[in-house]
Amino acid sequence: MNAPACPAADAGEAADRGPAAGSGEAGPRSRRFPAHRQELLRGLAAVALSPPPGCAPAARGLGLPVPSAAEHTAVFVLGAPAHAAIHLGPEGMLGGEALDRVAGFWRVLGLTPPADADHLGALLLLLAELGDAVARARSDRTAQALRRARSALVREHLWSWAPGYLSAVSRLDAPALAPWARLTLAALAREARQADPAPGLPLALRCAPPPPGPGLTRGQLLGALLAPVRSGIVLTPGDLRAGARAAGTGCRAGERRFTLGAMLDQEPAAVLGWLSRQASDWSGRHRRQPAVPGADPRRWWASRAAATAGALEAMRARYKVSL
Repeated sequence: MNAPACPAADAGEAADRGPAAGSGEAGPRSRRFPAHRQELLRGLAAVALSPPPGCAPAARGLGLPVPSAAEHTAVFVLGAPAHAAIHLGPEGMLGGEALDRVAGFWRVLGLTPPADADHLGALLLLLAELGDAVARARSDRTAQALRRARSALVREHLWSWAPGYLSAVSRLDAPALAPWARLTLAALAREARQADPAPGLPLALRCAPPPPGPGLTRGQLLGALLAPVRSGIVLTPGDLRAGARAAGTGCRAGERRFTLGAMLDQEPAAVLGWLSRQASDWSGRHRRQPAVPGADPRRWWASRAAATAGALEAMRARYKVSL
């Protein structure tokens, strides 16, 4: 991927060169991002984007286990696809407005968005390229504009959803990719702490539909629970299998919506109770995410999951009375 362009900054480059050399004032070019940080981001991206054996050199270079092809597919294709749209879109699915929002950010930089513009790996590569572009900038004005773009990428399109996603991956039965998830979270936390503080929450969170509440139909409840931005929780196929065991139901093979719907049909009160406990657990996970300056999404996510837990417990209580 080519280094991103910043047309607005380039247009004013000749008119505004920033602090003169030798003036003693530190301009943005003197605050470059260390090269090793960009290489770390590229290595993490390669593990997510390249199935084995393609990701093996990157994993070894980071001191991580090399995942098997089966594990890589189980995580990134079947269990927890690494797309922002799934976590920030109101439907909890690929594409849609959430993907369009990320693709628009690529276009603002003068880049053609790839088909998987919202994939975590693609966003990590873009973050690394912007860090390199700051170092190559010919004026302080250009460097400062690129730094602002990099901060926006972190705040709006990565830290807005990746901590919850990576927490989910770290809990999967994936011995090689759980360490990758923890290292990626640590790297992104450092980027978020050093980004320009955000005055408000990311747009996707400000515009999110409400959490599940009373009066939802069965279909509406399933849709809300499987959209992380609505429920505050991430339910993987492995979670549903564990939930079926806990609630004493069968676990029918199929898409998550079908599986969860079948569980609710069998033992509604027990499954609602399990879901409520899951949401409470997720609220605590969100609160324990690394803190960052400015508007901190972890409080929003924790509150969203807590609201879902309360709504589910109320539904469970009503089911028990009706039985």
